[in-house]
Amino acid sequence: MKNKFYLESADIKAIAAAAEAEALAHGWAVTIAIVDDGGHLLHLNRLDGAAALTSHIAPAKAQTAALGRRESKVYEDIINGGRTSFLSAPLVHGMLEGAVPILKDGQCLGAVGVSGVKSAEDAQIAHAGIAALG
Repeated sequence: MKNKFYLESADIKAIAAAAEAEALAHGWAVTIAIVDDGGHLLHLNRLDGAAALTSHIAPAKAQTAALGRRESKVYEDIINGGRTSFLSAPLVHGMLEGAVPILKDGQCLGAVGVSGVKSAEDAQIAHAGIAALG
């Protein structure tokens, strides 16, 4: 039997604080979502000025990254590469760059999804959050 890692409350708070600090340092109005390995929402923060729609997009991106165990950009690239049939994949709603899985020793613990600025900047914020775990 294997042991399973999981995100603890302190981990979620550290990720959220680091992601928010990265967004604020650049003046980016975004929504930050953190989910567990099953895509269940653990944290959502819509920063001042972020569009209402971002509160739906960020968790969807995070769920996609957690369930797929890869950055959501992978799915965007697949679709942009011409495989539009991938849009019909079940339970995959956030197929846009901006979410990053949280991995430890090959296990997915969850993901961080961000929405509100350019996709690469969303991903930058997500990476900054995850970096807080060390």
